Amino acid sequence: MWWFQQGLSCLPVALVVWSAASFVFSYITAITLHHVDPLVPYISDTGTIPPERCLFGIMLNISAFLGMATMYVRYKQVYALNPERSKIIKLNKIGLTLGLMSCFGLCIIANFQKCILYYIHVLGACLTFGVGAIYMLVQTVLSYLMQPEVHSKDIFWIRLTGTVVAVGCHVCKLCAIAGSRGAFHADIFPPLTVTQGYSAHIISTVSEWSLAFSFLSFFLTYIQHVLSITQELNSNNG
Repeated sequence: MWWFQQGLSCLPVALVVWSAASFVFSYITAITLHHVDPLVPYISDTGTIPPERCLFGIMLNISAFLGMATMYVRYKQVYALNPERSKIIKLNKIGLTLGLMSCFGLCIIANFQKCILYYIHVLGACLTFGVGAIYMLVQTVLSYLMQPEVHSKDIFWIRLTGTVVAVGCHVCKLCAIAGSRGAFHADIFPPLTVTQGYSAHIISTVSEWSLAFSFLSFFLTYIQHVLSITQELNSNNG
């Protein structure tokens, strides 16, 4: 039996691979059809115009459901391993709520691209990445509280590093957007000049791509802990 066939480890793997593929495939399609600037466009800009809009929306909706399933499994695992630790149980419930909000934001991004309802799309992005970063922080705190009985110190430091990177990228993106003062419009192709805000645009888009992949990479740390999730839950219930 391969490692990804054990327990429920297929869930975080499928989430990361599928979500990364949704970004990459829509990006390749968009630049092939000359719909976006090839030099680091916004992720959502690669799914604004048909046919990539259809591909982007369908794949991200599936990613949202994979994310909800992965986060729920993580919630059940933490609860099963700490049935009498009230502090951990409370944080665990908060983490699940934040995770589901983040997945709901991903659904909004998938179904309301920039060309349709811009402000709803921005709300979805804030839920996905903003609330998602808080979810990462809560899971990092849980990892700290559960070491060394459940999690090793290495897992805690890896998750802490991922959380710091994600928050840093989010702050850089917001600062770049604020610094551009609306001078650069991402939906214009070919891109504007450096004096018109293109430098701020590049900083913002690089931060967004880095944020997205750091967020996805965080779920790779779940693999080791869900390899035997079925056995853990069964032993606890028994």
